[in-house]
Amino acid sequence: MKASWKTTAGGILAAIGGILATAAMPDGYIWINTGGSVLASVGTLIIGATARDNDVSSEQSGAK
Repeated sequence: MKASWKTTAGGILAAIGGILATAAMPDGYIWINTGGSVLASVGTLIIGATARDNDVSSEQSGAK
């Protein structure tokens, strides 16, 4: 399977962001949860923007 570095990077950002967004933080460190939410959102945006970056139809890529 040939993977795109763009979608992989987006997935990693989204995963790390999800972990940080739901982590239990002591008072004064709520910015970590907020930053995690932002990372998860940006990672998901990257995945959505680059998921079809090979510019071929489903038939040409062998998906159908």
